[in-house]
This record gives sequence, structure tokens and C-alpha cells, in this order.
Amino acid sequence: MQDIADAKSAQATESLPVEFADRLLAGDNPLRVWRDHRGLTLQALAVQCGVTRQMLSMIEHGKANASADLLHKLAVALGCDMDDLHA
Repeated sequence: MQDIADAKSAQATESLPVEFADRLLAGDNPLRVWRDHRGLTLQALAVQCGVTRQMLSMIEHGKANASADLLHKLAVALGCDMDDLHA
């Protein structure tokens, strides 16, 4: 039974475009790369996560760090793992 669940999980893995990986390798902020990939504005993501647009901008520009709670909310909103959002 576990093998079937593992196979289904592997099929559900999202494919990401080469440009996505290129941006991460170039050093772009992972939060911004994920946000752009999902087609979300700063404002839309901020509303989903209950923070200000300015706060997200500061995180994307390396001027602030997200708390563990906010990282969790961002990961849920962006459909990724919290570890994917670390710069």
C-alpha cells in the first residue's frame, strides 16, 4: 500500500521551468521567484498571509527576515516547502 501512495505522490510532483531554476542559481530571492512563478503580486500574497506588502518587499530585498510562522504561511500560499523560501 505504501508503494502505491509513494507512486501517486511522485506523479503529483510539480515540474518547474528552467527559468525558475536559472533565477535561483543567479541568486534571486527565492520568495520572489516563487511569488512570480505563481503569478502573485506582493499585495495579493500579503493579504493571503496577513502581513503588509511592505514587509514582504523588505523580506524579498533582504532587509528583514520572516518568522517561522510567516515562512509557514508563505509556503502554504505558494505551494512549496518552507525550506524552498530560504535565501
